[in-house]
Amino acid sequence: MEKRSTNRRNFVKTAGLGFLTLPNLLQAKPKSTAAKKKVICFGAHPDDPESGCGGTLAKLAAMGHEVTIIYLTTGEAGIVGKSHNEAAAIRKQEAINACAVLKAKPVFAGQIDGDTIMDNAWLAKVQKLVADEKPDIVFTHWPVDTHKDHQIASLLMIQTWVRAEHKYPLYFFEVCTGEQTMGFKPTDYVDISETQEQKRKAVYCHTSQDPPGIYGCGHASMEDFRGRELGVKAAEAFVFMTGKGMGGVIAS
Repeated sequence: MEKRSTNRRNFVKTAGLGFLTLPNLLQAKPKSTAAKKKVICFGAHPDDPESGCGGTLAKLAAMGHEVTIIYLTTGEAGIVGKSHNEAAAIRKQEAINACAVLKAKPVFAGQIDGDTIMDNAWLAKVQKLVADEKPDIVFTHWPVDTHKDHQIASLLMIQTWVRAEHKYPLYFFEVCTGEQTMGFKPTDYVDISETQEQKRKAVYCHTSQDPPGIYGCGHASMEDFRGRELGVKAAEAFVFMTGKGMGGVIAS
């Protein structure tokens, strides 16, 4: 078995293994259409995928891979003084604008902000959404989070992954660590030095959500700290989901 390390010198150690991982996906640009991979990020609200792993998504898109962001909700409860319908219209457009910056395709699952559901019916819907996209790699929320919607999004994706016939790699991202994401111990890092500004522009598309506040809750310091851990200007960190069908890799 290959024991993975967070040490930057060992960051791409899994690249030679016989299954897709984030490190070997980052090794080279696809030389043909057939070599392109399908990347999915499954987030609870508009602005979550962007703030959690926007730099990585932008990097993968720039390399030629196809990136889709699935938003579980449309942020209906996220604007004070606006009705759910009004807020959803505003935040949906903000998400569309952010995806244009990241070169990603937006998909909206249809749950309601603040009232997310984990049941068999919704699990089946998410399974179909993900299956329709035919992902090669998926990112989602870390399940130990103070926000209920983040937890629900994570659990829906975990259960979708468990039931998938093809076990694509699943990676968890962090948001506002210390205030929302808890107990997060990264297994993988991505250098986002070249896409950090693109990520920031995508986050700033969410004007209704106080973008300076998003960065003020810790995202700027997270990018800096994770970059210091990796030995680069800025980075995003992830936890790799392991299990049957993933080559026996042990995350550390």
